[in-house]
Amino acid sequence: MTDSRPALCRGVCGLCLLLPLVFPESIRADDIVLGMSAAFRGPSRGLGIELYRGSMAYFEHVNRSGGVEGSKLVIKAYDDGYNPIPAIENTVRLIEQDDPLLLYGYVGTPTVTRMLPLLKLHEDRSVYLFFPFTGAQPQRQPPYDAFVFNLRASFHQETGGLVDHFVRIGQKRIAVFYQIDSFGRGGWDGVRKALARHKLRMVGEATYRRGTTFSQSLRVQVDILRKADPDAVICIGAYAACAAFIRDARDAGWDVPIANIAFVGSENLLSLLLEASKANGKDYTRDLINSQVVPSYHDTDLPAVRQYRELMDRYNPMPPPDLVEKGYRPLPYSYVSLEGFLNAKLLVGILNKMGKDIGRDRIRKVVESIDKFDLGIDVPVSFGPKKHQGLDKVYFTTVSEGRFVRLDDWKRWSR
Repeated sequence: MTDSRPALCRGVCGLCLLLPLVFPESIRADDIVLGMSAAFRGPSRGLGIELYRGSMAYFEHVNRSGGVEGSKLVIKAYDDGYNPIPAIENTVRLIEQDDPLLLYGYVGTPTVTRMLPLLKLHEDRSVYLFFPFTGAQPQRQPPYDAFVFNLRASFHQETGGLVDHFVRIGQKRIAVFYQIDSFGRGGWDGVRKALARHKLRMVGEATYRRGTTFSQSLRVQVDILRKADPDAVICIGAYAACAAFIRDARDAGWDVPIANIAFVGSENLLSLLLEASKANGKDYTRDLINSQVVPSYHDTDLPAVRQYRELMDRYNPMPPPDLVEKGYRPLPYSYVSLEGFLNAKLLVGILNKMGKDIGRDRIRKVVESIDKFDLGIDVPVSFGPKKHQGLDKVYFTTVSEGRFVRLDDWKRWSR
């Protein structure tokens, strides 16, 4: 075991007396500590909470089965509320004080893109970010791609797939509703480039501010896009704002197909829309399309999905109580927690491949040697020196009988 094995942050004992929930007593010197900054509070809290829950379902299974070379896996998590400044502060604290083996499961483009320079700054310490919940380009391109390992497909692949399907059925007038920050602009750029491949241009765009809640009105954005007369709208946003946009579009009598990418958090989005449907006596889930970067959690033919459901049922993990606001209702299953589960399963596979000599200085070489790793989803995962993204597949879903199901036939929206 090398000296770079993660340990409790130095000089933490005094702080533990003051902040027992922030520094759990269960963390031991020989644990494998993973540092996480994500949204556990605020309008996007469901993303961080469910990603954590899916990861911990698998880590708990491994820990109760003897761990990795006898060591337990522990997530040292901090809330950033899906805001860049807290994410930067959390990352500094993790790197300089907590000393985890690696950073893991960060949520969001505006947060991840702002902390990337810290990875470059600490290059001599071999600090890597594993499997962030974002399909943005900055961590997939120089100079930061060397410090990040992604599992999920990119936003450009998701938006490209949506555009290709719409154009194929004659829906060529595409408008975009997006979050006005690096996340939204990244997705906007993906739509723009996909349309350009078809010699098309987006016909309209409207934005909203990060942190918008479901209770807010987005009728102004609806009216802006409706005047452009699009055949379809692609949303690049988080679930609260996107659900509000969909609600206001349907209340305005606008029946255009509306698509979202996987980051939206499909089940949290659907939950808001179903509650509004019940309260207002109308169906807000019709003509809804979501791309996904993991297979359906209903597809129990897949070994990983069966295991995911079994372990979520068995352990029902939750983040530390100080990270979760009162009133949050955890989801039994979701695309987000399944992604967290697959992230955790792949990471354990990587650590097992490292054997007894687990250390930051060996991580990159070991990950880049992963070839056709079987996660149990019928799509092998491979990495390489020039390939830091494990999966490229994008799935498409729509809503039927109150849940997201696989979308096989797009012709219902053809012109």
